[in-house]
Amino acid sequence: MSPVTSDMIWSSLPIPGLIIDGGDLILSVNPAAETFLNASERSLTGNPVWDRVFVDAPMEEALARVRQGQSALFVGGVDVGTGSKKPVSCDVQLAPVSEGGDQVMMLLESRELAGRLDRGLVSKSAARSAIGMAEMLAHEIKNPLAGITGAAQLISMNASGEDRELTDLIVEETRRIVKLLEQVEEFGNLRPPECKAVNIHDILDRARKSAAVGFAAHMRILDQYDPSLPPTWVDSDQILQVFLNLLKNAAEAGREGGTITIRSFYEAGLRLRKRDGSAASMPLQVEIIDDGPGIALERQSEIFEPFVSGRENGTGLGLALVSKIISDHDGWIALDSVPGRTVFRISLPIAPRGV
Repeated sequence: MSPVTSDMIWSSLPIPGLIIDGGDLILSVNPAAETFLNASERSLTGNPVWDRVFVDAPMEEALARVRQGQSALFVGGVDVGTGSKKPVSCDVQLAPVSEGGDQVMMLLESRELAGRLDRGLVSKSAARSAIGMAEMLAHEIKNPLAGITGAAQLISMNASGEDRELTDLIVEETRRIVKLLEQVEEFGNLRPPECKAVNIHDILDRARKSAAVGFAAHMRILDQYDPSLPPTWVDSDQILQVFLNLLKNAAEAGREGGTITIRSFYEAGLRLRKRDGSAASMPLQVEIIDDGPGIALERQSEIFEPFVSGRENGTGLGLALVSKIISDHDGWIALDSVPGRTVFRISLPIAPRGV
């Protein structure tokens, strides 16, 4: 085996890295930085670093402190852009390359995963609160509504004209509320998942076909599957409901002739704490992407809460149900939305070996 060299380590770093000289020119970038900046090392070398990397922080001052003190500096949670894509929240680490020199190494570590995990924890909390709300509403409100409906029907028997219209309105509205409560009751009584090893693409195909001939007939549905994905460990019927709800949400948000993209891929490194305290890897990723108007920033933090809906006459239970099912699978769901692109991303485990 050949000895490990500094060049090998530099090329193998999984996060973007740049070497900057004393004049703040780029001397070298690693392959991860080429991908992040969407440019080759050859085209980047010799350019002023702040012409190619835009950081929402006083980085010239930070570089001066590193050179003067000959010590590393950490700048957390700043927006880093490249000019070709929207800024990404990153932690920036600066360190002198050699003692007494002016060269500085800059590492850019995306905080996207940490942010998605925070939103995922919010969605799990929303699911738990929704269960309690479902039980309370269904028990406390449904029975009295039946009495109100019966009383209104009795009154309508001897009423005429405008009075009958009012009693009919009472009956109609109470029936509508009872129907809503039945949905809430069903939501609260969802059985525990019966997991087994399944091909996630079989479930996605079932959901896509149902959507294409039904609620998403006005949309174009594309799939970008990774055929090499191993089986996942889920309850097929419940995960099918998740994908149907997300596709319906995308179809309702999309315009006539818009596009919904279903994407699957493998991403190692994501580990979540399960309810029993053990850590579990969630490498199987599924994204439902639409090109609709997007979800307002102020609504994104509460999108998985029950009864939060951006549509008129929407119940606000669809995404709350999605959140609950994914939580019951010890999985993870997150949202990323800007005008023209909304992505719901689900992370699921691999099926245990030998099952």
